[in-house]
Amino acid sequence: MFFPRSSGVLLHPTCFPSRFGIGDLGYEAYRFIDFLAESNQQYWQILPLSTGDENPYVSDGAMAGNPLLISPEKLRDEGLLFDSDFWNLPEFNSEKVEFEKVKQTKMPLLEKAGEHFKVNADPEKQKEFREFGDRARHWLDDYALFMAFRDTFGNAWYEWKPEIAKRDRQAIDSWRRRLAPKIFFHKYLQFEFDRQWSNLKNYANDKGIKIIGDIPIYVSHNSADVWANREIFCLDEATNQPTLVAGTPPDYFSSSGQLWGNPVYNWEKLQQQNFRWWVQRFETVLDYVDVIRIDHFRAFQAYWVIKPEETSAINGKWVEAPGEALLQQVQEKLGELPIIVEDLGTITKEVLELRDRFHFPGMKVLQFAFNGDPDHPYLPLNYPRHCLVYTGTHDNDTTVGWFEKSSEREKYSILAYLGRTSSDEIHWELIRLALSSVADQAIIPLQDLLGLRSEARMNNPSQTQGNWVWRYRGDRLTAELRDRLKTMTTTYGRAPIHY
Repeated sequence: MFFPRSSGVLLHPTCFPSRFGIGDLGYEAYRFIDFLAESNQQYWQILPLSTGDENPYVSDGAMAGNPLLISPEKLRDEGLLFDSDFWNLPEFNSEKVEFEKVKQTKMPLLEKAGEHFKVNADPEKQKEFREFGDRARHWLDDYALFMAFRDTFGNAWYEWKPEIAKRDRQAIDSWRRRLAPKIFFHKYLQFEFDRQWSNLKNYANDKGIKIIGDIPIYVSHNSADVWANREIFCLDEATNQPTLVAGTPPDYFSSSGQLWGNPVYNWEKLQQQNFRWWVQRFETVLDYVDVIRIDHFRAFQAYWVIKPEETSAINGKWVEAPGEALLQQVQEKLGELPIIVEDLGTITKEVLELRDRFHFPGMKVLQFAFNGDPDHPYLPLNYPRHCLVYTGTHDNDTTVGWFEKSSEREKYSILAYLGRTSSDEIHWELIRLALSSVADQAIIPLQDLLGLRSEARMNNPSQTQGNWVWRYRGDRLTAELRDRLKTMTTTYGRAPIHY
């Protein structure tokens, strides 16, 4: 896949300004896309759009969209809500998402819109709803049923009645009739998400902006994916609990590794099925984005497994995965794929060979580069062209926060490489370094463009609280910021070429 020299901004939709306490697919999203286009950017990178709790990498359904991203204002403009529905909104923190408060506010609005749609939708809208249901049937029916069961029974699916947890056909059919209104509601939410996201994506594409979206390597144990496809995960048949769980060994982010707890795949079973579930997953994600970033790509070659009774990820082991066979099957079914890979962490030559076998560009992160070693692969002087450079990712501190926490030796190394004696505007110096590098793509988190400190960090993998909540204020996307980014982008040959 050819990726021309270009640049973009990393920002998850939850970070947009909004009077509903969380960024959504409404007017601020369109304003952000205008900012990208006017500053000569060509990419918008997001985190997973999937539904779940505040962590976008933990989902109720890997192929479903997050209903909290649906814009109530867009629903109002279609006659499904009214201005009076917004009169008594609570006051929200403008710089942090308060997830529980958001759910208590937005879900009743979405329920009201769903009822209006059910009763008042015109024949054309009803037809669109049916067509969406047909197109998404391979995941939507199980997902909507799963969510309806969870609304009814609560808890996790492996704690439900045995006949429901085990998906006894007679029991499922009986409950499907009883839960028809709830099932409809969850299908409606996915329909509205699909409509609003598709309109936004089309707007972005018309402006010359392509969207890079994540496909997380694992899915949550308590998800529709595992409940509906138990045979492709390593689960105990009697208890439905994982026999092995996923994580990473000790690394830059954590001295004890990361114990994610997701069930790992039964790759033998997946291969017997010609990787059908994975092919469908790639196909579904490509409906929503232009380029896929495979998160934790190294697990396609070998993955870290831990026994479920362990309390940290230290005592795990590497197990080989049939990544080449999987990617060949996906390519045969879907054609040459627009894929980039997260090849950070403990990377072996086998992982790099798998990446290069399919010509996927990998990632370089400037924050990892300055240990004083001139041969460090993340120093720009050592980059290949076929890669993406980031000042930092969603897992890193902001550039300003990172620099402030660096040792004096690291600061010296950074400033020496930059040819600077002062750390003034260190974020712009790192942005300049990324944009001026030979890497085909340069991606800058919005927090770095705004020069924000550690309080704006999106995720800290070593802590379980306070992540994924950052939002920016609506007055931050100024003309001055736009013009400065545009000038730097153009100077370093990353502006779009118009014929």
